[in-house]
Amino acid sequence: MKLNYKRTCLIGFAFFGILLLWQVYDSWCPTFLTDIFARRMYGLSSAELKAGDPEKILNVQWLVGIIMACDNLAALILLPVFGRLSDRTRTPIGKRMPYILVGTAVAAAAFPFIPLMFHKNNIAGMVIMMAVVLLFMMMYRNPAVSLMPDITPKPLRAKANGIINIMGYVGGACATVLGIFLKLSDYINVPDAARKLWIIEIPFLAASVLMVISALVLFFTIKENKVEKEMADELAKGEELAAIETPVDDNKPMSKANKRMLLAILGAEFLWFMSDNALGTYIGNYVIYYLNSASSGTMIMTIVGGLASVVGFAIAGTIADKIGRKWTISTGLFITILGLVLMSFAKPTGKVTGANGEYAFPAFLYVIWVLKGFGMALVHNCSFPMVVELCSSKKIGQFTGYYYAASMSAQTVTPVLLGLSLNATGAWRTLPVYAAVMSVLSCLVFTLLVKNIKTRKVQNVKGLEAFGADD
Repeated sequence: MKLNYKRTCLIGFAFFGILLLWQVYDSWCPTFLTDIFARRMYGLSSAELKAGDPEKILNVQWLVGIIMACDNLAALILLPVFGRLSDRTRTPIGKRMPYILVGTAVAAAAFPFIPLMFHKNNIAGMVIMMAVVLLFMMMYRNPAVSLMPDITPKPLRAKANGIINIMGYVGGACATVLGIFLKLSDYINVPDAARKLWIIEIPFLAASVLMVISALVLFFTIKENKVEKEMADELAKGEELAAIETPVDDNKPMSKANKRMLLAILGAEFLWFMSDNALGTYIGNYVIYYLNSASSGTMIMTIVGGLASVVGFAIAGTIADKIGRKWTISTGLFITILGLVLMSFAKPTGKVTGANGEYAFPAFLYVIWVLKGFGMALVHNCSFPMVVELCSSKKIGQFTGYYYAASMSAQTVTPVLLGLSLNATGAWRTLPVYAAVMSVLSCLVFTLLVKNIKTRKVQNVKGLEAFGADD
């Protein structure tokens, strides 16, 4: 069995579009919500509150958390639904592609309306647009992610997942570059209404266009039904080499050993997403309202972390070859915990820079994001293949739904829980402490309950093979 690098990279365009849109969404929707709630509750913008009464910014975070969590609650229900539906779908263009195309089209069309509704101070319209984007991204996300294991033999999935995630992080990097040009302080300080709107609109429009292009590249280059037929023999061989305690048989109930493995992985995944999504949701507000730094600093930090993630994805397979997927994930969690403990000591620099009186961005955070990016790359590279290892090709969408149901459950709970914690403590430093605690719990669950099982021949990504051609 040999991995087709070119085809795997092309499949990666699906994940490129997902992380591209998600990075812009997570970076700015919480900040937009903070500002719009501040205006409604106190009659002042978030910038005015930050200058005069910064404690009131913390008082609206629980509302921000509820809005972010409501979207994720819908996704928790829809992800498994779309997974099962796509498993059972048969069309001339494949079982996943119809969901990918429809989901992309509607999400991309609705996405630019989020900043427009914010600009018009229309909170209902903004929340509705956020919900539409999330709904159709769920239609897109599960089938798009399922496409890789559909046509990749089990022993090669960790190798393929490294490439897929690198493509995803390229999408995230594109979104981050767009975000560098979007500053809430610039939006607030520009007097011209039309120019104000374009400051926040251009990155969202660009993300939509790139997302559509990525879906079209996927559609025109990957003939889903044809590839599945060509790969039938290799997929069958992959079933024989799966890294599981007992063989998978669709005609029998899932074995107790495999069920315990699945529940342990999903439980640990829930906890590490409790940590990761807390940071993703609130890091923009943390930088703006606690560190008093420009939002562009968050974007540069994300690029640095993304580069570290790419390195992690490129070498995760080599590490897994040596110590197994379990210990690769546990190592990644430990590195992430180290970074979050260090982040607990971060504080505003106090060095004024720029025309808006913002402080210089703490260079210390770049180191922390390198640790977090690298550590979580090891985790994500191996965790999804471990879940779909436990099912046959007929249930990949369903088990992908389980994987994302665990992550979306965490993303439903954690914004509200952390928002309430921030409101109760009145301290932004609660964020890294909360994230560190969740990561520690995740590491304990995973390390103690998941067994380290190797295939007879696991071929994972090595070095920078992910950038190579077919071999």
